[in-house]
Amino acid sequence: MGRTDFNESLKPMKKTGFIFDLDGVIVDTAKYHYLAWRKLANELGFEFTQEQNELFKGVSRKRCLEILLEIGGIKATQQQFNSWLVEKNEDYLSLIEKMDESEVLPDVQKVLQFLKKHNMPLGLGSASKNARPILEKVKLMDYFDTIVDGTQVTKAKPDPEVFLLAAAQMGIAPRECTVFEDAVAGIEAANNAGMLSIGIGDKKVLSEAKFVFADFTEMGDQFLSRLIGQTP
Repeated sequence: MGRTDFNESLKPMKKTGFIFDLDGVIVDTAKYHYLAWRKLANELGFEFTQEQNELFKGVSRKRCLEILLEIGGIKATQQQFNSWLVEKNEDYLSLIEKMDESEVLPDVQKVLQFLKKHNMPLGLGSASKNARPILEKVKLMDYFDTIVDGTQVTKAKPDPEVFLLAAAQMGIAPRECTVFEDAVAGIEAANNAGMLSIGIGDKKVLSEAKFVFADFTEMGDQFLSRLIGQTP
């Protein structure tokens, strides 16, 4: 389903609300998550590879730890589990402390500026519980009309809760929203919400998205104009 071949006959889509995932879409914090999880795995006596880290895309912190312990064959008491969650997050926060505008992925700001220029409401829908401090560090907070993060939802993607809540807070019907996602679970969540899904990444991996771009540098003004219901 996913594609990047936007021909001249593509009709205006008239989407009026735009929801962005954070990790892998706006910034690449996956590397910091990986380093923090790998440190914990090493402390517990096993290796954690970058390939295994792919299982963590779009997944809550709690579920990530469950998967990590399954990989290592580690049994944990609830007290240990909670302690390791805190330890991992503290390590992650220390790693992202020095983030700045240079961490924003290519042309993300260009797309945000285009949508803001045309008065499109923008929302963030992320499983991250650190979304707000990250947006502040990279100086993108002011672009967003609403932010829904891991502190406000109880169901992880592919459940559509995070996107539906963002749409509700913006006062826009789900069918009028577009979601930018880099994870399979996030694309499924957008589709489950009845929203237009746009994958950022590998079109083979994100094949269930309506459209797929390697990154925002591929997304020209012509496509964005059609996305908001205008002819360029």
